[in-house]
Amino acid sequence: MKLFMYIDRVNRLHELIKRKSTGKPETLAKKLNLSVSRVYQIIEELKLMQVPIAYSRTIQSYYYTNDYEVLIDVQLRPLEEKEHYHTSGGGFQKIHTLLLPTILL
Repeated sequence: MKLFMYIDRVNRLHELIKRKSTGKPETLAKKLNLSVSRVYQIIEELKLMQVPIAYSRTIQSYYYTNDYEVLIDVQLRPLEEKEHYHTSGGGFQKIHTLLLPTILL
């Protein structure tokens, strides 16, 4: 579930940045239901991935310095029969138990 929440927050953040309506970091944190420090962490993570984000004190918003699009999507669907054979989800290993004879003294 945390992955889905993270994707949702990044998508919401992207929309706010595109519209230049994030507000100050404190305001953005409230909009995303996060702490201010977590907002800074997410912004830094995106910058490390070469996302061109900057902050303007004049408009009090984060913005993209170049045209930029964030596309994060997760699709869940059942596999078709033929896809079962091309999917590896790990393996099963049978554990053998060794029975030793009991020696009576």
